[in-house]
Amino acid sequence: MPVRLKKLIGTVLLIILVCVYALAATLFAVGHLGESSPWVHLAYFFFTGLLWILPAMGIIKWMVTEPKRR
Repeated sequence: MPVRLKKLIGTVLLIILVCVYALAATLFAVGHLGESSPWVHLAYFFFTGLLWILPAMGIIKWMVTEPKRR
């Protein structure tokens, strides 16, 4: 697969990942953390704010790998 195509696909996947992840994390927080203390909210959004980095790293790693030579 050409590098430019991989970067285009990876960019689109990253945008989709961020949008879907932010929506899911917020919906979960609204549904389950409504009566929690501010410290629980802070901890939840801190960890969920960092957790999306793991799948993003996988996508970025896939994007920058060189195609195998034949």
